[in-house]
Order: sequence, then structure tokens, then C-alpha cells
Amino acid sequence: MTGGRNPGPSAAESVVLLRRRRLRAAAYIVSAGVLALFLWCGSLFVVIGRFGGEPAKGLPAQSDVGIVLGASLWDNKPSPGLQERLDQALSLYKANVFSRFIVTGGLDAGGAVLTEAEGMRDYLLQRGVPAPAIFIEPEATSTYENLKFSKAIMQANGWHTAVIVTHQYHGSRSLDIAEALDYERPQVSVTDSKVMNMAYHRTREVLAYTKWLLQKWL
Repeated sequence: MTGGRNPGPSAAESVVLLRRRRLRAAAYIVSAGVLALFLWCGSLFVVIGRFGGEPAKGLPAQSDVGIVLGASLWDNKPSPGLQERLDQALSLYKANVFSRFIVTGGLDAGGAVLTEAEGMRDYLLQRGVPAPAIFIEPEATSTYENLKFSKAIMQANGWHTAVIVTHQYHGSRSLDIAEALDYERPQVSVTDSKVMNMAYHRTREVLAYTKWLLQKWL
């Protein structure tokens, strides 16, 4: 007689149980990762959406220069979205917030003839800004490079303060990059867009912001 003792699972049953435990653990890990990703993207989406400029109300303080961050050209002319940034910068220029521009952006992919900076310069010239008031930075291919290379132009000319001009969805990351690059009291003037797909651009900005924060932390 065995005395009613339970012989326990067989070797095959033990293997099955082990596999089930591992699958359950993997499912928990994946679920936790998905939840963390959802919370991260959601929090960044809120940060992006709430940014209203620096300062958030009223005109920026008078500064040495206005930096207009580049975007794509269409047929060697500023796209409608880029025109919105330039028009925002022009309004600040006319309000005497700054008396000179840095326009920053390199060549677009796809065989562009002019750099973003050159297309932006031409747009400003056509609207009455004198050529000596426009400085071009034609090499940058990212927001980080826009601001890094623009700061080098500022240092070469003895300028200390800047107003960065861009779209609302792009403002928070631009300010964070400027602070990381040790801009002196950086200000960011933003404009909403009437021509761009904001759902797309804000979603894309979450990815770009994440990439920037990883770059900064690492």
C-alpha cells in the first residue's frame, strides 16, 4: 500500500507547468511595458499640448536676435507651415522684440536646391527685412543642431539673448534643448497652425521628444 501518498506530477506535467508559469510571467512583463509606454506617451502628449510659450503671455522681452527654426520648403519656397513661423517672427520684429534674425535649416531630402535657411531668408527679404538683418545657418538637420549652430553665430557676434520662434507643438522641446545648450534666459514664441495636421505632428513630436530626452540623459 502507498498510504494515499500523492506521487506528484510527472516529468512531462512539470514541463508543462513550468512553461505556463513562464508564459504568465512574460505576459505580465509585456502588459507592464505596454502600460508604462502608454503612460509615458500620454504624459508627454500633455506636456506638448499645454506649452504656451516662454513667457506664456504677452510679448517676449527684448532680445538680441530672433531664431526661426526651419521646416520644409515647397518648390524652394517656405511651405505654408514654415510661413506661419516666419510670419510669427515678423510680427515680433515689427514689435521691436528683436532687430535681427537667424534663420536655420539645411537642405531637405529629395533634391532641394535651396537650404531651408536660404528659402526663409528670401521670404523675409520679400517682406521688407533688410539683408544685413538676416543671418543664415544652412547646415542644421535637427532641432538640436538648429539651436547649437545658431548659438555659435550668436557667440561669434557677441549676442547673448534670443527668442526662438516655432510652432506650439514644437515649443516645449525647443525650450528644453535651448536650456540644455545653456542659452541665456531662453524665450520661445509659438504660433498655432491653421494648415498642418496637428494630430500627426503632435504624435510625431512625442517620438522626437522621447528621442531627445534619451539623448540628453545618456
